Amino acid sequence: MDSMNTNDTIRQYGAAIALVSGLYSLISATGGTGMMGSNSGLLMALLGVVVVVHGVVLLTPYVDRLGNASGPLMIGYSLVMLLNQALVGVTGNANWGMGSGMGSGMDGGMTGGMGSTMTAGMGWDLGMVGLAVLMLISGVIMTNRSGSENGI
Repeated sequence: MDSMNTNDTIRQYGAAIALVSGLYSLISATGGTGMMGSNSGLLMALLGVVVVVHGVVLLTPYVDRLGNASGPLMIGYSLVMLLNQALVGVTGNANWGMGSGMGSGMDGGMTGGMGSTMTAGMGWDLGMVGLAVLMLISGVIMTNRSGSENGI
């Protein structure tokens, strides 16, 4: 088996996973979920941009500048995504349990009821979790490959 073709294939799979995960992260953060004004949404938007750029770099000659860092970077991105989803899932709040300014007080007014319905749908995003796990696996494969004689 030609190691050059194997390495190119692994890099292409990594790029595809990074592009899909990054775009999903951006769309989730800025789309209909209403998370853009939250800590979680801002983190995911920023991470989405970084991951998309990484995915594009994996498809260009600039990939050589990454050296063996590509796999560990993918692992890091995935862990940030999973940690963010865990925090949103546990707190039920895209601001990770911090007051969002929308009904977080004890006034019991209209915003109190609205706040509870807004956060009720903000649990785990299973699509994001699935993509983050796939990115984690990809990062581990890329890291193991770069540690071998053939590298990526």
